[in-house]
Amino acid sequence: MTNLTINNLPKYLKPAAKFVRHKEQAAGLSTSRFIQDFSVCMIPKATFSRSIPDLCENVFLEGSEESLIYFTPALLGEKVARKVFSKKLPDKLKKEVSVPAKDLLKENKETNKQILPVKAAIALAATIIPLTEFSLNYIKNLMTLKVFKKSDFKNIASLEDKKEDTVQQQKVEKSAKKHIAIAGGIYAGLLSLAGLMATKGKNSKVLQNISEFILAPGTKLFKTKSEKAKNFCDKYFSLDFNNQDGKLVMSKGQLTTCVLTGGAGYFGASADRGKENLKETATRFPIVGLYVITGSELVEKGFKKLLKKCGKCKEIIGENLEVPEFDKLGELAETISKKKNTSAEKEYKKLAKQKVLISGFPFLFAIGVMGFVVSGLTRYFTQKRYDKAQANKGVNA
Repeated sequence: MTNLTINNLPKYLKPAAKFVRHKEQAAGLSTSRFIQDFSVCMIPKATFSRSIPDLCENVFLEGSEESLIYFTPALLGEKVARKVFSKKLPDKLKKEVSVPAKDLLKENKETNKQILPVKAAIALAATIIPLTEFSLNYIKNLMTLKVFKKSDFKNIASLEDKKEDTVQQQKVEKSAKKHIAIAGGIYAGLLSLAGLMATKGKNSKVLQNISEFILAPGTKLFKTKSEKAKNFCDKYFSLDFNNQDGKLVMSKGQLTTCVLTGGAGYFGASADRGKENLKETATRFPIVGLYVITGSELVEKGFKKLLKKCGKCKEIIGENLEVPEFDKLGELAETISKKKNTSAEKEYKKLAKQKVLISGFPFLFAIGVMGFVVSGLTRYFTQKRYDKAQANKGVNA
C-alpha cells in the first residue's frame, strides 16, 4: 500500500484529490470551512457587484454570516454556555449534556429531569446566533448609511444616481436601531428563561416539558403518531446542538432557525430601502435559503442515485449511498484488485477519480448554479424591473 497515496496520483488528478481530502478533514475545523464557504459565496457576488457600497455590503454580510455559523456555536455552546449551565450537574452527568435530546428521551431515564433543562438552557443561550443573523441586515443598512451616506437601494445598486432623501435616511436609521433593540430584548428574555431552566428545571414539570419541546419538538408533539413527521420536526426545528466527539456543534435545526430568522431580517431591512430591494430579496432568498437548509444534501444524494442507476462508480457507492473517505480508498483498492486480479495502483486511481467526481459535483453546483447563476439572474431581473417601471412612468407621463 506504499504507493496508494494521493502523491502518486497523476498530476492532473492530484490537486482535486487533495482538495477533496482536505475538505473531509476540515469537516470539524471552523477556519478551513469558513474560508471555503466564504469564497464560494463571495466570488460570484463580487463578480456581479454593482458599486463599491454593494460590494462592501456583500463582504460584510458573507463574512459575518459565515463567522456566525462556523465559529460562534462551538465557542458559545461548548466553551461558554455548557460550562456555565452544567456547573451544578453531577460529574457523571456532565458528559451526557452532549448527547442529543431525542436519544435521551428514548431511554426515558430519571436523570433526564436534570440533564434536559440544562441542555435547553444551553440551546436558549445560543439563540443569540439567529438573533444576530436577524440584526445583520439592519447593521448593514446603518453601515452603508454612515460610511457611504446612502439609504436608497436604487443609488446603492447603481440603478440611479440621485440626491439622497434625508427623510428616507432617517427612516432607515430609525428602523434599523429599533429592530436591533427588539432582537436584543428578545435575547434578554430568552437568556432569563435559560437561567430559570438551569436552576429550577429539575424540580418543575412545566419547565421540563418546555425543555423537551425546545430540544426535540417532533418527539414531544408527534411521539408515536407519525415517525416521518417526528424525525423531520426533530431534524429541522430542534434548537439542540449536535454531538461531535463529545463536543457541541451546530445542528441542522439551529441552521434552519438561523435561515428563517435571518430571512425576517433580510425582508424587513430590504423593505426599508425601497421596493426594488424588497423584490430582489424575494427573488433570491427562497432559493438560497432552501438550498442552505436542504439543497446541498439533496444535490449530493440525487447525484449519487443517478450514478448508481447508470451503473457508474459502483465500487465506491455503497448500498445506502455511503462513500468512503479518501484515506480509506487505498484499502478498498487493495480489496478490489485481489478480487479482479488487477493492479492496486490502477484501482486506486480509478477510485480517486470517482471520489473527486462525487465530492466535486456539489461544490461546483454551489459555486456555479447557486453562486453565479442566482447572483447574475437576481441582478439582471432587478435591472429589468427597474427599466420597465421607468418605461411605464414615461408612458403615463
